[in-house]
This record gives sequence, C-alpha cells and structure tokens, in this order.
Amino acid sequence: MAAILAATLSTSTAAAPPETPPDHPLRHPAGFRMEPAGPLREYLDAVTTNWLLPGPKANPAILAMFADRDRPPYRDLLPWSGEFAGKFLTGATQVYQATNDPALKRSLQAYVRSLLPLQAEDGYFGPFSKEHRLTGTAPNIQGKPGGSWDAWGHYHMMLGLMTWDEAVGDPEALAVAVKIADLLCEKFLGEKKPRLVDTGSTEMNLAPAHALVLLYEKTRREKYLKLAKQIVDEFAATGPDGAPLAGDYFRRGLAGDEFFQTPKPRWESLHPMQALAALGRIENDADRRKAYANLWWSIARLDRHNNGGFSSGEQAQGDPYHAGAIETCCTIAWLALSVDMLKQSGDPVVADELELSTMNSALGMFSPSGRWSTYNTPMDGFRQANFHEIVFQARPGSPELNCCSVNAARGLGLVSQWALLVDDATGGLVLNWYGPGKLAGRLKGGARVGLTTETDYPRSGRIRIKVDVDRPTKFALGLRIPQWSTATKLAVGGETVADVKPATYKTIDREWKPGEVVELDLDMAPRVWLGEKNYEGRGSLYVGPTLLAYDASLNDNGPDDPEPIDARSLRILPASDAKGPQASIVLVEAKTADGKTVKLRDFATAGADGSRYRSWLRVEHAAATPFSREHSFRTGPPTE
Repeated sequence: MAAILAATLSTSTAAAPPETPPDHPLRHPAGFRMEPAGPLREYLDAVTTNWLLPGPKANPAILAMFADRDRPPYRDLLPWSGEFAGKFLTGATQVYQATNDPALKRSLQAYVRSLLPLQAEDGYFGPFSKEHRLTGTAPNIQGKPGGSWDAWGHYHMMLGLMTWDEAVGDPEALAVAVKIADLLCEKFLGEKKPRLVDTGSTEMNLAPAHALVLLYEKTRREKYLKLAKQIVDEFAATGPDGAPLAGDYFRRGLAGDEFFQTPKPRWESLHPMQALAALGRIENDADRRKAYANLWWSIARLDRHNNGGFSSGEQAQGDPYHAGAIETCCTIAWLALSVDMLKQSGDPVVADELELSTMNSALGMFSPSGRWSTYNTPMDGFRQANFHEIVFQARPGSPELNCCSVNAARGLGLVSQWALLVDDATGGLVLNWYGPGKLAGRLKGGARVGLTTETDYPRSGRIRIKVDVDRPTKFALGLRIPQWSTATKLAVGGETVADVKPATYKTIDREWKPGEVVELDLDMAPRVWLGEKNYEGRGSLYVGPTLLAYDASLNDNGPDDPEPIDARSLRILPASDAKGPQASIVLVEAKTADGKTVKLRDFATAGADGSRYRSWLRVEHAAATPFSREHSFRTGPPTE
C-alpha cells in the first residue's frame, strides 16, 4: 500500500486526439436487468424512499403548472420551469431500471397517468400561455417579461417519456412524445421563420435535436431526422452582426477546438451536443463522431474536476482547479455525455471516467438519507441542500423543486445505462461495473447471461464474478481493466490469465459453463493527482476509483486543514471501522508529517453531517511516475 502513483505529467509527453475516432460501438443489451447491492443499492433505495416516492405529492405544482398554463393570472415561473416534470421522470425511470423496485414502478405509473392528459391538443407540453408557446418569450418569468427555455423543457419531456417507454413499454407515453415532435416539425421544419435558433437561449433550446434523433430511431419518421439535422446545422448560425447565435459545436468540435473556447460553453450545451453522437451512430458519420469525441476529450482534459464533477460556475472554464460551483445538473449532463461516448468509442477509459464521476460526485450529491441533494458539490467545503442554496427557484406548490433536485437521481440511475453492454464487434458482453450484485442481458445471438458479483469493491480490488448460463455457451466477455490498475491479476476457472493490461478491455472468448467463476484482483495501491494553479502544492489522494477526503468530524474536530500527509503511510481500515452514524464507504488511516494519525474517508460521504471537508490536501513523498493515461486528459486522449 506504500506505492504511490502520481498523475501529473508535462504536456509534451501526452498523446494527441486521434484523427479518426475508433469505430467499436457498444450498446445496451436486450433483456437487461440489474440488482445492485452494497453502497450503490443503499443510496438508490434511500433516494427512492425519501425523494422519488414522496416528491410529486410534496410538490404538486410539478404537474399543476401545465394544467393552468392558460389561466390568468399566470403563475410566476422560471425560464426553465417546464423542465421539472421531464427531468424527474427521466431520473426516476433510470433509477427504476437500476433497481426494478415495484413500489417505484407503481408510483411512476400513477405519475405518468396524471401527466399525459396535460398535453395541449396541438402537442404543446410546456407551462406557458398559448400566445407564447415555443417563442422563447413569456410574460410571467419571475414576475416580469423574459426569455423562456420552452424548447428545452420539451426536450426533457420527450426524453423522460421515451425513457419510460423503454423501461416498461408504454405506447401512450411514446405517443405523447410523438405529438411533441410533430408540433416541433410543424413550427420549425423547413424555411419557417423564426427558426428554432432565433428563439434565444440556444444552449438550451436547441437540445430537442438529440431527442428527435432518438425518436426517429423508435418511429422511423423521416421528418424527425430532417428537423434534427436542420437544428444541428443551426449550431453554426450567426446573427446580423456576424456574432454566433449558438455553440457551433459541430464545426468547432471537428476542428479540435477546446469546448471552453466555443461560443456557448455553458453546461446545457452538452445536451444538444448529444445529437452529434446520435447522428454519428445512425448515419455512420465519422465527422460527427470525431467532433463529439474531440469535445468530450476537451472536457475530460480541461474541465473534469478531481471528484469527477463537471463545470465551474455552471460552465467550462478550461481549468479543473477552478473553484466555481460544480453544479449537480452539469455533472449529470457530463455523465449522460460520457455514456454516449462510451457506446460510440468502446474506450474503457471513458468507463473509468463514468465510474469516477458516479462513485464520487453522483453519490456525493445526495445526503446518505436520500432526502436531499446538492446544487454544488465542491472539491473543498460544505455540502448544502439545493433547496437552501438555490431557494429562489421555489414556488407555491413546489417548495422543493429546482433544476438540481429533479435531476440528481439520474446520476445514480445512469449506472443502468453503462454497467453491462454488448459489443457489436464480438457479439459478446462488456462488463464495466464491479460493484456487488447481479447483472444480466442477452447476447447478440439471443442467449441470456447472468453475472453475479461478490466483492466489497471499492474497499478492495478483489472481485469474484459467477457466470450464469443455462447450458454451455460460447461468447466473449470483456472485462474493464481500469487505467489505474497497473498490476491486475485475473483467473478464470482457477487458471491464471496472462497479458492483462491497464486501460483495456481484457476479452475472454470461450465456451462458458454454468457456474464458472472469474476472479479479478485490481491493483488498489494509493495514488495522487498533484495540483496546479489554485491547488499548487496540494494533492488529491485516490484508492481505486475513490477520491479520499479529510473530514474534521472523523478527526476529533481538529483543524480544517491537517498537517501534510505522508503519502507512503496510507492504510485502508477494516470495514467494521467504517460503520457508525455517518458510515464511510472507504476509510483510510494515514500519518502526517509530524507523526500524528489522521483518517480520510471517501469523498461521497465526507461532510455528510455538515462538517467541512477537503479533497485537496498537503501531501508529502508523492513521487512522479512515467506517463499515465489517467490524468493526461489535460493534453489529449491516447492514440494506441
């Protein structure tokens, strides 16, 4: 445990983005089922019980704002009020896909049955009055005329309805999404004026391009694809003065420009950018895939923080050390962007990123009770409930609703979208999630395979995977070997497997017999990311995917900033030591430079009782190592 891997290298050693993104697509398996155990399941159950189930009843305006949209006096709304219902449905449904909780299913069925009749006859599904539908204007935004994110709200409604249909099969919900798309086509497809890009707030209001491609895949209605491509063309639109109206994501991404330097570097831009991945997939368009990949790598290199969160002050800054707020919605968008990137590229490093963001930021967004989530999950500081920090979004009938409270659960539910995938190249399965529990899916040929994982990961790297098949079945099983696991051990059926390299999928192609066991032992040696800029002279310590943090409440409420930690001294404590009122997922003991003992805990549970925490610490004896892919993101993806 004394070995330390440093993750900061000079920019001259890093690889440049590949000229052509790899064509190695992965996809969600048919018949997927997930039964997680361990810390993830504890969080999923807590969030379900204490937020998703009571949320709509405690905040009835989430639906009422649609029912009375044309009745004056109009409700005092936010530009984005129309997003709440759709975001909630997307996140809650993906949590259901991760748990198959029957109570959550019943609750969502009732929610959807109440939601669907609130669509207007023409397909409109926003909260604004008739004369302002999809115009980008409304007279009742925060009590005064202003710009609305109306098309953005429809994007989230379409996404939620399609996600629900995918989870349970609900043709009525899908029909409502179709009516929204038909309205968008009637209003904007072709040479109509104004164009969607002319409605303003374009980081948000161009997002329907993504949902339209997804709906085209479900319905094969060409007009949806045409409008999606038209909106993508509008990414490059300029005004009479020649200034950009939108983010120009395709052209700037294809040119290799950094995301933070694009015209619209706010986090909302990530959702319209997803249209590039969707179009690249269905049209086999290498340029759109390349533009998407370049933008993803730019964020990974320059704007993904040590805790896996994205954004600084709600946008990209080109600086992972920036102390601006790391907003929950921004990290959720980053996770969604990364799921598409993983499926497009088949690159296990992207799965490592998803794990990092999930295990640290997504869990860290919630109190362990699941009752509340954050607006900002800072690298150093305090955790505050979003309905305290952004209370300005509260309204009569929706005291707890805000952009982040309705969205945070998606960060946990998205695990269901990448934990287990099918590799189109081999027809086999790709395992990305190593937490305890069960995963199952169908192979490309139709055979069903179950994987049961026994482990206390991420406390240790010992993972035992039982392969469940009805009869001997030949297929390829790809195992993600994290970029940080430099000395991985692997055995199948008791026989050692050689040539297991980090930052790869180790594919085992064989005939699998019922009950065969894979034994994976990942290298959990502690490592450090040495800070720069605002965190010059400090480091972030990791064990496996877990970022460690100093929590004063674990250390006799001592000083907020402990003495320098000897990086050689880190020792993972037994699971029994992590129990208590504020249980830790991972608990570590270390020595400071003056010989004192301190405890560090996983970032997700640090500060859960309101105490101050730090993830950028003063660290000594952290030696640099040869080039590592892990934090070379500041200079580009690998080319091998």
